[in-house]
Amino acid sequence: MTATGTIPAAPYAHPFAPAPYLVTRRSVETGDTSTLELTPIGGGPIPPFRPGQFNMLYAFGLGEVAISISGPPAGNERLVHTVRSVGPTSTAIQAALPGTTVGVRGPYGVGWPMEAAAGRDVLLLAGGLGLAPLRPAIYALFADRARFGRIEVMYGARTPKDLLYLDEIAAWRSRPDARFQVTVDTAGRDWYGDVGVVTARLPDARFDAANAVAFVCGPELMMRLSAQALEARGIPADRIYVSLERNMKCAIAQCGHCQLGPAFVCRDGPVLPFSTMKRYLLLREA
Repeated sequence: MTATGTIPAAPYAHPFAPAPYLVTRRSVETGDTSTLELTPIGGGPIPPFRPGQFNMLYAFGLGEVAISISGPPAGNERLVHTVRSVGPTSTAIQAALPGTTVGVRGPYGVGWPMEAAAGRDVLLLAGGLGLAPLRPAIYALFADRARFGRIEVMYGARTPKDLLYLDEIAAWRSRPDARFQVTVDTAGRDWYGDVGVVTARLPDARFDAANAVAFVCGPELMMRLSAQALEARGIPADRIYVSLERNMKCAIAQCGHCQLGPAFVCRDGPVLPFSTMKRYLLLREA
């Protein structure tokens, strides 16, 4: 449905009712992933959000999915989401062309602890699509660079074709006040960068473990191995934060689909200290 449809732009009282947003730009990232820019139908700023929070995106007639916000947290004139096709709803949203109307409700959840990172070295580890939820944190770190110590970003993907935000990564890597490393699991002869899983790059990371925080986002196995390696290098588990997006359905801790131990990921996360989630991430799913 497009903006010419009959969906009203008025605010809604019901917690499950989405607000209509117009797709104003679509950028293809990889074969199955696109970044969408959305603006509210009826005008006005988007609701403020913190880096690491998520929205529920609704494809009319299909359903909704939880997608982390991947745009800048300041200057709320547009909403940015990077979406990968993994099912009918996310496929429809990922393929939405400019002029399409989608539903949005949120923001929800707990974001990256930017205030707790102030004055510390900050290590960010991203695996695959995990760079998208970390992208607003990178924007926030660079926007207020003097408040933080060393900034070290390590990003890994399966192949060079799976890397996100290529132009932006080139700009980030050229900054003299941060260190940005990129690696891929496998590559052909036309790739001149690092090859190997992102966790293998951790011994090369530069930080003061006594005064560092780590933000980690990616597949759960990657997050678990990364967090364990960071612990081994001296960062306490309560200063290692992971972002989980386990099967979130309602976003308001009512349905129970995302419950992990005592936590509802939609309400208590998606960003959680590894010290809290460690025992549950080590459990094998039934």
